Amino acid sequence: MTMTTARARPDRGPGGRAPRGGGTTRAALGSLLAAGLTVVALLGAGLAEAPDARAAAAPGDTWIAELSVAGGDDTNVVATDGAVRLAGTTTRAQSARSPLAEGELLLPPRRLPTPVDRVSADVTADVPPGAVVSVDVRGLRADGTWSGWASASPGGPAMLPQASSEVQVRASLVASPSGAGPALHRIYLTADRTKAATAPSATIPIVPGAPAPAPLATPAVSSKVFATREGLVGGTTANGHVIAPNDHFVALPSRRGLSPRDTGDYTVKVCAATGRCAWAPVWDVGPWNTTDDYWNPAAARQTWKDLPQGTPQAQAAFQQRYNGGKDGFGRAVVNPAGIDLADGTFYNDLGLRDNGWVTVTYLWTGTGPTALAKPTGTPTVAVRSAPTDASSAVGAVAGGARVAVQCTAAGQLRSGAQGTSSSWLRIGPNQYVPAAGVEAPRVASC
Repeated sequence: MTMTTARARPDRGPGGRAPRGGGTTRAALGSLLAAGLTVVALLGAGLAEAPDARAAAAPGDTWIAELSVAGGDDTNVVATDGAVRLAGTTTRAQSARSPLAEGELLLPPRRLPTPVDRVSADVTADVPPGAVVSVDVRGLRADGTWSGWASASPGGPAMLPQASSEVQVRASLVASPSGAGPALHRIYLTADRTKAATAPSATIPIVPGAPAPAPLATPAVSSKVFATREGLVGGTTANGHVIAPNDHFVALPSRRGLSPRDTGDYTVKVCAATGRCAWAPVWDVGPWNTTDDYWNPAAARQTWKDLPQGTPQAQAAFQQRYNGGKDGFGRAVVNPAGIDLADGTFYNDLGLRDNGWVTVTYLWTGTGPTALAKPTGTPTVAVRSAPTDASSAVGAVAGGARVAVQCTAAGQLRSGAQGTSSSWLRIGPNQYVPAAGVEAPRVASC
C-alpha cells in the first residue's frame, strides 16, 4: 500500500508559536488518494455562504501541509509511522461529556502571495467507521484578529468573511465509538480569491503607540442563552488546557469558536442579570453538542441549520422537543444549556450561585480594535464603572481574553504589565479597564 509520509514542521518561534509560513508549494494537484486510503473531510459551509464553485477566481496558492507534532498548540496528537494519530484516549470535549477521544493539530500560520477568501482541503487519511478527520481554516483580518474557523474540503471550501493574506489550518481527529482512531497522512490545500472578494486593508497594529485604527466596523453577535457551571477540575479541555480550581474560561458547543490553548483568539462577553459581565476565552467544546455553532447564520451553521440564529440545539431540544428532545449524541437533554462557565468565571467574575440565563456576545463575530488582557498578580483585570479604582467593580476580564475597545478616557494613574498610564479604555457602557493592564492599539478619546 502506498503511504504518504508526514513532513517535518519548522522549529517554533517565541512563546511556543510556530514561525509563519510552512508547507510545500506545488504547481498542480496530483493524485492524493493512495491505494487503500479513505478520505474524510467535514463538508460544512464556511463563515459566509459559498459562491458558485464555477465563479471566476483570482490565482492564489497551493501547498501540502507539513504534518509534524511539536507540542505547544497541538493537543493529544502524535506523529508516528508516517501519520498523525491520537496520542491517547482521555482527552475529550469535557463540557459536552463526549464519549469520544479527540485531538487537534494546529499548523503554522501561512503567508500567501495574494489575498484569498476561499480555501479547499484534500485529506488523505485512514478513517475507521465512526471516526472523523476534519480540517478548518481561519484568516487574519485587517483589524489584526482571526476570523472564526470554517470547514474546508474539496466539495465545500472554507469561505473567509474577508480576503486575507495570512491563513491558518487546523486538523481535528476524533475516534470512533469503539475507540479506533484515524491516521492523517496528508493535507493538500488550495486557496484563491473569488471574483467578488476585495483585498484587505493593511493589518492594524495592536501595539501601544500605533496609529488609531478605524472604528468598530461590524457589531458582534449576541444572544441570550442558558449557562451552566463546568467544574471538572483536573480534566483536560478540547484545546488541551488542564482545568484548575477557580479557572476562567468558557465552553461553546462547536470547535468553530475554540481558541488555541492559552490564547483568547475567541473570547465571549457574558453578562448576568445582575449587570456584572465577564470576558473569557473559549477553551472547551460543549455543553451537550460539539458541532452546534449556533451564533452563525443558517447559511454558515454547521448543523441544525433550521434553528434560528442564536438558539442552541440543546435549548430547542429541551424547550420544544426538537430532535426528539435529544442532543447530537442521542442523549436526552435535561437542561437548555448553550454555554458552560469555568468556576472562576461563574462564581467570582459573574457572582452566580446557580445556573441561569445570561447574555453572551461572541466577540470574534465583530470587527474593530481589540485589547488583550495582561493582568499582574491576579488572574483577571477588574472592570470598573468609571476610570478610577474607587468606582464600583462591574466585571472582570480573564488573562489572555480579548475585549472590544470603544475609546480612551483619562482617569486614575495605574501601573501594570504595559507600564504606567492614566489612560483607561472603555469596553462597554460604563465599563472601563486601565490601559496599563491591557495590550491595545491607540484609539480615539471618548
